[in-house]
This record gives sequence, C-alpha cells and structure tokens, in this order.
Amino acid sequence: MTASPTSAPLGGDALRVLVTGASGFVGKAVVGELLRRGHTVLAGSREGQALPGAAGIKLDVTRQDSVQAAVNEVQPGAVVHLVGIIAERGEQTFGRVHVEGTRNVLAALPAGARYLHMSALGADPASQSRYSSTKGQAEQLVRASGAAYTIFQPSLIFGPGDDFFGRVLKNLVSQAPVVPQIGDGHFPFRPVSIEDVAAAFAGALARPETVGQTYALTGPVEYTFRELLNLELAALGKRKPVVPVPLPLMNLAVPLMQLLPNPPITKDQYAMLLAGNTADPEAARRAFDLPMLNLEERLPHLLKR
Repeated sequence: MTASPTSAPLGGDALRVLVTGASGFVGKAVVGELLRRGHTVLAGSREGQALPGAAGIKLDVTRQDSVQAAVNEVQPGAVVHLVGIIAERGEQTFGRVHVEGTRNVLAALPAGARYLHMSALGADPASQSRYSSTKGQAEQLVRASGAAYTIFQPSLIFGPGDDFFGRVLKNLVSQAPVVPQIGDGHFPFRPVSIEDVAAAFAGALARPETVGQTYALTGPVEYTFRELLNLELAALGKRKPVVPVPLPLMNLAVPLMQLLPNPPITKDQYAMLLAGNTADPEAARRAFDLPMLNLEERLPHLLKR
C-alpha cells in the first residue's frame, strides 16, 4: 500500500537528504542539484567520501547494519537511492546490489521520510537482461513498501564522465579500422542529459503530486543505434565505414568477449541494446519542468573533456 502524501515532509521546505551512491556519476550531479536548491545533503558511499558542500558517510547498501547505522546517524527527511552497477564483479552481483540493496534501504527508511528511487528504462522482472530484471524486482519492492516514493527510469544518460558515450561507444568507434554495427542498427534510443536527471530527482522533493508515480526520463530526440554511431564518429572527428555485424555472429561473439579482462560489451549491455531504450519524455518534462538538453549539441564538448 502506498503511503499518503501527507505522511512525508513534502512541498518546498528544505530537507535533510541522504543520497546513496553519492560518489558516482549520477550521484555527484544529484547531490549538486539538491544543494543548489537549499537542501542539506549527506553523501552516502562505501568509502564515505565527502563532496563539495556535502558531508560524507560510510554506507554499504548490501549490508543492512551499515544502512541502518547511516540512517540512525543522519536522521534524513528524504532518501535518494541511486546505487546500481552495470556489470557484476565478485560479490557485487545485480541481485545483491539492486534487489537486496533496495530491500535494506527500504527497511531502514525512517517513518514519514520521502523516498526517491533510481531504476532504469526497461526495468522488468521478466527481462532477459539480469540488469533489467533485477531493476524490475527492486521496483516491486518499492511499490509494496508503503513509502512515499517516486521511481525514475532513465534511458542512456549523457554527461561529463558518463560510461556509455564516454567509454563504451567511444571504444566501439575508435579501436578498429571499421565500426561494427550490431545487426541492422535500427534499435531506438532516447538519451537523457545528466542535468535533466538531476533536476527530476531534486524537483520531486517539492512536488507532492509525484508521490506514488513512476517517470521515464528520456531526452528530446530519438535516435537509432546507427545514428548514435554516426554522432559519436562526427563528435570525435573520425571518418570510418560502419559495417553491420549479423545478429547470429554477434550472438556467438559476445559470450566470447566475456573472457576478456574488460570486455567491450557485456552480455547484459548487449541484451539491452537489442531491446532498445526509448519512451515519451513529456510526462517527466511537464512534472519537473526539465530543460531537455540535446545529445547532438553536447556530445562534441563531452568527448573532448
């Protein structure tokens, strides 16, 4: 059962906000935007790293005692749960981080606290991607928790230090004389800026009507995978032929890539690329008055950083 909006400290008042995963790419941007809007922010991470304007606190979401100790110490009026991984390493599995980590945070959530949850576009417990399926399982826990929650489902996020455009796609178009294109390249994507994502999270704290809602976070323009490859090439000032790789061949190659110490693409990333990643941006744009920054305009600057 979803908690009543009146059970949480909503509206325009400044809050004491605990952010999990604060030292990550999205975390730093969200912390910065929360501070800009006048909130007191506690930056939670496994290292307890402080950020400009935000005190650091050690918090490991995979350990219930660690989460509870952090919450007891800071007594937040809101919790922004951002922790997530894009590849499994050792004990850091999708199930342990996405599902059990969310369960631990929800169990420690103070009564009446506002809760903002970072999911992903395509989150679905039935997904063939372990990343997407565990994100979907975490959403189920949130909706059943009784918390005053808002769930966000971002598409590919671009911005300074992002992983997909700044590493995965950059490596794909840079490392060989030709650019391999997965299948026919028609898979659709609607990348969203880190500024739009941060504005949505921070904006939700001042909007009680967003309690109990789930928002897709996507950008203003939809691209095919082939178009993203061409944009990346142009932004890097490269001219190379783009060569389609038939899906049966990719289906054989991707598992073999996992034998490499740092595979250019993981099996989960491959499954998500095949599924595409797009949704209508209007609901979130209207709810949070988002700037809707454009990938094509920002990409050359981002790749030169």
